[in-house]
Amino acid sequence: MTGTAPAPARAPLIRSGAVPPLADGFITRPRSAAGVTDLVPGTAVALVPADGGRPGQPAGPCGKTQLAARYARTAGSSGQVDMVFWVDASSRASALSGYLQAAAAAGTSTAGRAEHAAARLTRWLAAAGSPWLMVLDDLRDPADLDGIWPAGPAGRVLITAPGQDAVRDPGGEPRALTVPVGAFSPREALNYLMTRLAGGTDQRHGALDLALALEGDPCALARASAVITATGWTCRDYQQRYTAARSRLAARQAPGYPPAPAAVTWVLSAERAGRLLPGPATGLLLALAAVLDGQPVPGQLLSAPAVRAWLAQAGAAAPGADHARDAARALEECGLISIDPPPAPPAIRMSRFTAALARAAQPGHILEQAAHAAADALVQIWPQPEPEPGPAAVLRSCADALQRTAPDALWQAGAWHPLLARAGHSLEGARLTGPAVRHWTQLAAASSRLAGPDSPQTMTAASHLAQALLAAGHPARAARWWQWVAAHHARLSGADHPATLAAQTGLGRATAAAGQPGRAITILEQAVAGCERASGPGHPDTVRARNALAAACQAAGQPGRAISCYQHNLTCLESRHGPRHPAALTARDTLAAACQDAGRLDEAISCYQQALTGRQHTLGADHPDTITTRRHLAAACHAAGKIAAALHHHDQARASCERALGPAHPDTLACRADLATAYRNAGHLTDATTLLRDTLTICEQALPPGHHLTSTIRHTLTSITSGR
Repeated sequence: MTGTAPAPARAPLIRSGAVPPLADGFITRPRSAAGVTDLVPGTAVALVPADGGRPGQPAGPCGKTQLAARYARTAGSSGQVDMVFWVDASSRASALSGYLQAAAAAGTSTAGRAEHAAARLTRWLAAAGSPWLMVLDDLRDPADLDGIWPAGPAGRVLITAPGQDAVRDPGGEPRALTVPVGAFSPREALNYLMTRLAGGTDQRHGALDLALALEGDPCALARASAVITATGWTCRDYQQRYTAARSRLAARQAPGYPPAPAAVTWVLSAERAGRLLPGPATGLLLALAAVLDGQPVPGQLLSAPAVRAWLAQAGAAAPGADHARDAARALEECGLISIDPPPAPPAIRMSRFTAALARAAQPGHILEQAAHAAADALVQIWPQPEPEPGPAAVLRSCADALQRTAPDALWQAGAWHPLLARAGHSLEGARLTGPAVRHWTQLAAASSRLAGPDSPQTMTAASHLAQALLAAGHPARAARWWQWVAAHHARLSGADHPATLAAQTGLGRATAAAGQPGRAITILEQAVAGCERASGPGHPDTVRARNALAAACQAAGQPGRAISCYQHNLTCLESRHGPRHPAALTARDTLAAACQDAGRLDEAISCYQQALTGRQHTLGADHPDTITTRRHLAAACHAAGKIAAALHHHDQARASCERALGPAHPDTLACRADLATAYRNAGHLTDATTLLRDTLTICEQALPPGHHLTSTIRHTLTSITSGR
């Protein structure tokens, strides 16, 4: 008896990024957006508005993101692609954050600067054999994708953008096939209304006339159907109110420029929301979402103390009441916002068009209050430490939106709001070096203008700018800023003030990174001497300055002097804190690495052994820091020709990783690969081959296709079996 062999099981779909949920009543658009289905491997398609809106009015939403979300869900569930990456491309920082999430999901390295990790992912996608889809949502500036434009024969790229200019290369040539997305066709508009109003047959009376009156505008149709559903009106009832509201708005505008359907339906929805929840709460929450300019708003923002206090102060709620969520539900019921359903993390979404209309309708003082409340609330809900790299990216986008819509509200009496500093620190922590440079540059310029060039905040912003420039690989520019900060602090506070000495240390680091280690040594010697006078030899400022001096000595080819500096720091820290303090153990690790680099392997091994003993005593054998020290010790033993000791420590590191993280964790697999390499170098080829084959099997089962560790292990195994 014969039969057809079962098809091999499909590997789990790899996903990254939050695909927005489909709106109620979503319909396919074979007439008004047929080009979306033309996306085939190796192509890029950009969905853009079919027109730019009416004169004097912003272009309304045309459903681009919804179409992209539907395609992403369909392509993933149908097996067209093995990987779906959704990236918010509204800014360089958002795009890089999305690429980091995609890199982590795909298994490419996320080490180093975000720009470098994104470039690695781009190269990996270009060579990937498995089909993939990347959606770049809301791409506004083509420069935001400089160096990281995704392409590849196995890839599909789908872009939503406000216009064709967003997808042109520096020479003006299009990088994607543009598909205009406009109004629903009359048949599509009628189909949409009939779908949304399926629960009330009587409400459909006049549906065709209403669809034509709303000109097929997707946004207007969504709001109208939401209000009809909430009120029990018929389409004819709504159209009568729509006609009256349109006449009122037309009377306020210049002749010849009738109001857009989306603008008219916005007024009707706002009025209805106010009736659902009498009082100012719906208007205030509308203002809050408006100043965030269409960015997804984390649901926990609504329950933040700052938002509750603002509503209570404005008389919209009693202290402690949760009127913000009641107002959100009223706005959602009237089609002004959407709220992501479970199990997704709660997020409130408002289109940029709706946000612009809401800002235009609100008094300036209300918008300023809303910006203050939003900024305070963002600080209150910002997680510490930050998860990497997802939720914080949404908060950074909200902070960036506030800087666009209400920049003056983030400054009071020449002082910046804490949100501005928090956003900058978040960019630094996420290794978004380019966006961090841009952020601190803007903040330093604004602070100098509003608070004066000698203000403490200007000095702080300039210091962070110098740090960001150094992290971004611009040491010469960083050195100029550090020199400026050091000169200002010296003039205002004296040469031995901690701020002056910290700036001098930064100047030394930047100078060394700029390829001038001799000059850096002179600068850092002065910084170390100043720190010792001001704070003592074991103070953290002194330790940092001496570490920088040691690094400069290494760069200048003076390893003996570098080792002396590291040894001095270790002695000071052990005297100050004891030999098993984390800072002392880190200093001993640093000293060991310097000895190993200088070829003083016996000293390196001794230092690593002492550090390992201390970490085992304070942290335990299976702590990540203990494992890292053991791996370094194994490498030093191997370099010294102590093969048996090297194999022992590699094996112990592997065992610790398996206990702490599990056999399939990437760190465990890396330890197994280290051990296999040590076996190979020791001539134990059978042991190496067996371990590599077992590890490769686990990698192929546990890691995403094409993971760099899988590729490395496969290459090593091939080289052993082929005798190379």
